[in-house]
Amino acid sequence: MSQLQFQAIIYEKKNNVAWITLNRPDKLNAQNAQMRAELIQALQDAAKDDNVRVIVITGAGRAFSAGADISEFPVLTPADLVKRAELIRPYELIRSIPKPVIAAVNGLALGGGCELALACDIVIASEDAQFGQPEVRVGVIPGGGGTQVLPRLVGEKIAKEMIFTGKFISAQEAHRLGMVNRVVPKEKLMEEVNNLVNELLKQSPIILAFAKMAINRALETTLSEGMRVEADLFRLCFSTEDQKELSKAFLEKRSPVVKGR
Repeated sequence: MSQLQFQAIIYEKKNNVAWITLNRPDKLNAQNAQMRAELIQALQDAAKDDNVRVIVITGAGRAFSAGADISEFPVLTPADLVKRAELIRPYELIRSIPKPVIAAVNGLALGGGCELALACDIVIASEDAQFGQPEVRVGVIPGGGGTQVLPRLVGEKIAKEMIFTGKFISAQEAHRLGMVNRVVPKEKLMEEVNNLVNELLKQSPIILAFAKMAINRALETTLSEGMRVEADLFRLCFSTEDQKELSKAFLEKRSPVVKGR
């Protein structure tokens, strides 16, 4: 196991998995500038580490993340935000990482916390989790992808109601709307996440990367362009050692040994 030291997050790498824990539990893991910078640093490290095949993001204490640290808002200026805009946002970074990223949502996932969860490829939530985009209540709109991602997941009308009113929804409702993959008892959350991680570790990391790239493109382009990208990536699969090993193992009725090549 390896571990890098941060102040606002906990970052551990163990058994091919990078575990990122938002760690301001006394502030419900509200995201200040330091936490965002550390989160980006951890994600970038996990992305380039060939030993990391799956990334999990969760929160310490009673919340995943209650959103931005509002105490920073009264002194922020447009110039400050222009400077921040030069940095990649966590949502864009997570989508660009060619590895599965899982959100383990415990408790509140609001504002930037909701956006962070929705940026992940798979979301598993505890029964007590709540989701929402309440930015209008503090005089702003979602700025981490909420106005773009939420309508794609739940449709225009539901997204507008959630963002216009700032209301929270339950984990069960988020699951019904397609924001969450599954909802589990609070005490079973990390067990369920570990089960999923183990399933993903059985797969070829390079084939999963191709799959993520293809699905992401489906949300960003026309159907005809997406089909072309899918066909190109499908053909690339046959250039990998893992494709040969996986197909042979299937025919020989044995467990495959994937190498990520």
